[in-house]
This record gives sequence, C-alpha cells and structure tokens, in this order.
Amino acid sequence: MDLYQAILTITVFLSADAQFIHDYFNIEGCSETEKESMCGSDGEEIWHADFTQKMGVITLPDFADPMSFPGYYEQSIGQQEVCKQNLAVLLKVYNKPPEEMEPPVTSIYPKNDVQLGVENALICHVTGFFPPPVNVSWTKNNVIVTEGVSLSQYRPRNDGSFHIFSSLKIIPEERDIYSCTVNHRALQGPQTKIWGVRAVSAVPPSVGPAVFCGAGLTLALLGVATGIFFFIKGAATDCTDMTKKKYNAMDLPVKTKKGF
Repeated sequence: MDLYQAILTITVFLSADAQFIHDYFNIEGCSETEKESMCGSDGEEIWHADFTQKMGVITLPDFADPMSFPGYYEQSIGQQEVCKQNLAVLLKVYNKPPEEMEPPVTSIYPKNDVQLGVENALICHVTGFFPPPVNVSWTKNNVIVTEGVSLSQYRPRNDGSFHIFSSLKIIPEERDIYSCTVNHRALQGPQTKIWGVRAVSAVPPSVGPAVFCGAGLTLALLGVATGIFFFIKGAATDCTDMTKKKYNAMDLPVKTKKGF
C-alpha cells in the first residue's frame, strides 16, 4: 500500500509585539485504500474530514472558543482527487521506490482511577510509526471486543511520524484481562500490550469509605486509650511522689530547745 501525503505548515504571528508563535498545519493523504484530510495548530488536531459519514468533524475541546469550517469538507474532496493524481505520477516516475518505515511504540493505560464496577475507559496509544495506517484491535479475557471501541485520526509528530489513540469502554471487574494489539508493516509481528485488573489496585466504591472510616475510628480510639494510659500513669506517679515526701517528713528528727 503506497501513501502519498502533502503537508502544509504555516507559521502564524499574533502581532509584532507578541512572543507566541503558532504553527498551523494541513495534511492531505491518500493511498489505494486510505484517505486523510485534517488541519490543526501546534501539533493538535482541530478538524478532520470523515469520508465515511461524508462530513467534517470539529475536534476542539468543549472549553475552546467555537469555530466553524465552512466549505472545508467540499474542499477536502477535491484535494483527494489531486492527491490520487499526484500519487499515480510519483509511482510511475520513481517506479514504486521502497518506503522508509518506522515501527510503532504502544502503551495501554486507564483513563481514570480504577474502581470495581465503575465505568471507565482503556486508552491504547500508538506512536512513532510511519507511514499510516496501523490496525488496532482489543480483547477481553482472550475474546475479541468490537463494541465500545473508538479510534482517533492520525496525528502528526514533529519528527514526521504519526500517532493515534484507540479507546475501549470498560466496567472493570476483579481479574479481568484486556489487551490491545497493533499491526503495522514495519513490525515483524503483532505488537500486544496487556492490562489487568488487580484486586490490590481496584477498590470497590462501597468498600473504600467504610475502610477509611473504620481505620480513622480505630486510630481515634487508640489515641484516646493512649491518652488515658499516660494520664493515669502520671497521676499515679504524682501520688507516689507525694507519699514518699510525706513519709520522709515523718522520719525527720524533731529538735527541742533545752530548758523546757
């Protein structure tokens, strides 16, 4: 599968006095089976074309100022035609030269702190690969899972490689084992990362508060008992000292004056 990609990078200065520089980029990519059209700023995607749903998708976070991209999807369709024409010309001129390939590095981790029975998500981050695409698949307890799986767009890195995120919605239960498997042409075989629910790291939400409250109450009782012990001990010591002083005073000789 041969990939042709065009990257346009524009450096934007906010003003003559501003110290901030923003890099705007636009990527148009195509192959015999893949299409990619996206734009972003400072390495973060802000819009991409969904050619399956035939629409543009804004990927800005909820807190960002709203933006619109009128005509971007229609423009991306035209750019795909240009991309395919350029790809055909390049393949003919260079007689399908071997591509430089970089294998991916994969990691898997939960989105939130793990609690048994509480909905969460596993993130599979695949990075450092070239060229796209990669194939990502999930299993739960050695059974292939397709429901609750999502896949981001390919996102560029500063070194020219790409990274991508895949997520799987889960409800963790004790001893569940999940795996994320990645396939790429630069790999000798599938790359699999495994993540499991450990009893020591996953505390049921109903048990956690009771455990912490019980521990706090125990420490409080121990503190009170310790205080009473030292109070009684101190009082006993004072009484003993006073008794000793009393007996010592009784043992002192009584002096009398002569003549009486």
